[in-house]
Amino acid sequence: MKSRTLLATLLCCVAPLFTQAADSSPSELDDTMEQMNTAYRKLTRQISNPAKNADSLATIATLRERSLEAVKFDPKRKADVPAAEQEKFVAAYQEGMKHFVEQVTKVEAALKADKNAEAAELLKALKQAQEDGHKQFKRAKKKA
Repeated sequence: MKSRTLLATLLCCVAPLFTQAADSSPSELDDTMEQMNTAYRKLTRQISNPAKNADSLATIATLRERSLEAVKFDPKRKADVPAAEQEKFVAAYQEGMKHFVEQVTKVEAALKADKNAEAAELLKALKQAQEDGHKQFKRAKKKA
């Protein structure tokens, strides 16, 4: 009898953890953004080195492809926006992602022209665009 009570108590304690984990599971957008972040971090380490321009161009191509892919998704925060404003919210997100792609293209052009210092500065602007977009469209992480 004690083991049944213990098991029931344990299940009551553990069940909320599974429902919370299901809500925070990674989506396709999360996976795409993680790939973008990986490419961005790689670029920041090597963009100033002209000897690595070929690899940087391949990495920037990946960043552009993932950025174009991300335009197709709806941000998770859409569910937090009132239904009447969701369409406008998603349109603003898509516009922001298109602007991000334009900035990625500028970085790529600077690299192709062997202007690594300029590309590095443009990459900093890209980081600012990413931070601004996350503030506006990304759900804040819940504090445990």
